[in-house]
Amino acid sequence: MKLYGKNPVLERIKSNPRSIRKIYVRQGHEEQGYIRKKAQKWGIPVYLVPMSKIQKMARNLNSQGLLADVENFLYAEYDDLMRAAIEKNTILIFLDGLNDPQNLGGMIRGLACLGSFALVLPSHHSVDVTESALRVACGGENFVPVAKVPNLSQAVKAARQEGIWMAGAVVDGGQDLRQVTFRFPMGLVIGSEQKGIREVLRRRLDAALTLPMAHRRLSMNAAHAATLFAYEIMRQKES
Repeated sequence: MKLYGKNPVLERIKSNPRSIRKIYVRQGHEEQGYIRKKAQKWGIPVYLVPMSKIQKMARNLNSQGLLADVENFLYAEYDDLMRAAIEKNTILIFLDGLNDPQNLGGMIRGLACLGSFALVLPSHHSVDVTESALRVACGGENFVPVAKVPNLSQAVKAARQEGIWMAGAVVDGGQDLRQVTFRFPMGLVIGSEQKGIREVLRRRLDAALTLPMAHRRLSMNAAHAATLFAYEIMRQKES
């Protein structure tokens, strides 16, 4: 798996160096000395190469002169995430039918900035944590654990049985996000931009929440919506 770009590679060196197999650095890169020093500590091979080689390996995407060969993304166990939700008040975000890796990457980045969130994806009909998602996440994947479950509805049911209050983000018909008092531990279901939350999941919610919009014809993508919901969750959690 390839990780490219200045922030993704540098954050991986700081947060999870054991997952890095090798690093390619553009000759003369401003971070060259720092990277070689950190890599030597962990026994990571570093190759100084022309920019043309890195761009070829990055398929001409903006690599900023840095590319790392890393292990495939390691998914967390769902039971561990539920335990963290109960014991550490980590907020579980369930994604129903999200298929855009850039949306997923943006969501991971936003949740990492706010802190104390974890993602749950279904094994089928869903995006995975891909190279494209990691590029947009800009290192956020080091701070947001992600689990995959065979059945999202059953995962939500199991969380509720453990006492986790479950809300869902809906476009219409929900309570105004600003007027609802959340209960913790908490989970949030976010649906796809096209279909929203499936009915089988909506029936399992304790509350349906809607973002107030100035113009009804406009909508936010899933990453933007998730970040706004997450901000309000953290605001109430900290107060």
